[in-house]
Parts: sequence; C-alpha cells; structure tokens
Amino acid sequence: MSLEDAFANFTRRDWERDEPDGTVRLAVIGVGGFARNRALPGIADGSYCETTMLVTGSPDRTRTAAESFDVSHVVDYDAFLAGDHAETYDAVYVATPNATHGKYAIAAAEHGKHVICEKPLDTSLERAREIVDACADAGVTLMTAYRLQTEPTVRRTRELVRDGVVGEVVQVHGGFSHPLLEHAGPDSWRLDPDLSGGGALVDLGVYPLNTTRFVLDCDPEGVYATTHSSGEPFDAVDEHAAFQLEFDTGATASCTASFDAHASSRLELVGTEGMIHIASPFGGVVPQEMVVESGDLRMEYTGPPIDEVCEEFDYFGYCVLTGTDPEPDGADGVADLQAIEAAYESAKTGCRVALE
Repeated sequence: MSLEDAFANFTRRDWERDEPDGTVRLAVIGVGGFARNRALPGIADGSYCETTMLVTGSPDRTRTAAESFDVSHVVDYDAFLAGDHAETYDAVYVATPNATHGKYAIAAAEHGKHVICEKPLDTSLERAREIVDACADAGVTLMTAYRLQTEPTVRRTRELVRDGVVGEVVQVHGGFSHPLLEHAGPDSWRLDPDLSGGGALVDLGVYPLNTTRFVLDCDPEGVYATTHSSGEPFDAVDEHAAFQLEFDTGATASCTASFDAHASSRLELVGTEGMIHIASPFGGVVPQEMVVESGDLRMEYTGPPIDEVCEEFDYFGYCVLTGTDPEPDGADGVADLQAIEAAYESAKTGCRVALE
C-alpha cells in the first residue's frame, strides 16, 4: 500500500462489507457521564443499534435522559438481573464500574443477549474469563469496547504497519494523561481499588496498551512497570504509571499514564524505514491528524473528526447482525488484563515479568 492509497478514502469502514437489515436493540447498563454524553448520542447517530432500555440505580433521575433519547423502558439493576423486559432488547452495553462488569455481562449472556462491555472486562483475569466462558456457552457475541480499534486513523495505521511502509517497527511511544479531579470528585469509584481494579494504569494505560497490540498485531512477551502516588486522594491507587512492553519481534513500547497531569495523549511508531505519529489518539475525539514518514517521503493527513463511539456501536451492531466475530472480542480483553496484572506485579517487585 502506498501512502496515497492509505490516505484516499481515509475514513472508509473496511469492516463494512454487507448491508444488514434492521438494528440491534440495546439495553444500556449504567447511565453515568460517559453513557449520557457519549454512548447514548453515539448510538442514536449510528445505523445499526438503537437504545430501548436504560438500567440504572436511580430510575427517577434517569427519566430525562430516557425522554431525550426516546427510550421506552427504565429499570433498576435488580429488575435487569431478574430479566424484566428482556424481550425489549437484543444486546447490552455494560458501562458500570469495573468490578461489576462480570455481574451484568454474565446475567445478559444467561438471558441470551449479546454483550459489549467497557474495558477492562473486569478487575481480575479469573472474572474476565468467566465472562468469556458465559458468552461462549450462551452462543452470544462478546465485544470488549475498544473503540479505537474501529477509529479510522488507528485502522489506517495498522494497514501501513502491515504493509511495511515504515519497515519493521522498532519503538512505540504512547502516553495518556487525564486530570481526573477536574472531572470527578475524590469519591469517584475510579479511586476505589475494589471497584476500579487499579488507578491510572488500568483506567488510562489500557489505551496505549491495547492500541499498540492492535497496530502491531501481536502480544507482548514481557513487561516492566513502575507506579507512583503522591497521597490523598490517590493513596489507594496508582496516580502515575510507566511501563515497557517487549514483543518477540524485537519491538518495545514505552507507555505512560497519569491521573494528575495536563490532559494529553500521543502515539508514535518508529520503524527501520520511517515513522507514524498520531495526534491525540486517546483523549475522547481523535482529531484525524497523522504524519507518516517513509524513506525520504513525508505526508500529513488532516481530516474532519470522527466519532469513534458511533463507529464502535455501529461495528458491534454490524457484527451481531451479520454473525461476524468482532476483533476486540473477549480474548482481547483478557490479553490486556494479563498484561495489566503483570505490570502491577512488576511495579510491586521491581522486576521484569514474563507473559505467557
């Protein structure tokens, strides 16, 4: 693939090969800020999903959101677990705190419903594998909500890497910082290790981790990590994290994550014959700006922002409607949890940890 070919029709949905009929009816489980501000609008703007039920701990306070998005049913968590109104939805989107993902994803599978679950799949490998097994046993689709895998800039990057445009990738540099307390209070569930499973590493570091695995199309074989917290309210979780991933190709990825730094993100791949730089890939809306150098050739692409949340739900709906296995499946989510658990072990012991 030439750079001109890659940049032509840049926003193409290379995964969209058929024209499925109908839509996937979704029950959105957990109606917090992201669900209200990003997921519900993204679903509404897409073609292959529609929201037909909201599941929340505060049904009365959720009525306004239900009316705004023309959602007919609002139930509490116990009602969902009991199977109330199960006939009104085909799949669920799990957007509750991390430690509760398994509870609702497994219940959905037992109801015979497809599942798209926020990352991480849960707070432990054991629980994540239980989700994968439950969905497999029920014969339903499971997708881990890695929206960047459906985002055009990241997909074009993987194509360029696969086609050797930058030679063999030698180094990856990825970072994501987000000042948590500017957007959430000190009582946020993200600062509770029992609910979150960790701090900046598991919440933000998973973005460069998964995106690197996706564009390189391979898993790390070793990880070395350090974490640091300066005190309250970060005393129970990691405030800052840095980790290095080693791949059997010889490539290394140096990644950072922070809950208490200026909002910033970046991803850069350096190869034997060139480099790729993506501007602000992890911050919520990818600006569709990238620079590619290949030998003596340098090209820049700038295009209109794409709502990767809309892309994500359309991809999930497309997979369900066509019987296509999603790339960010349950195994993808499990692989990231393996790397995250190894990174926390490394940070605790000060040693490199091998991954199976």
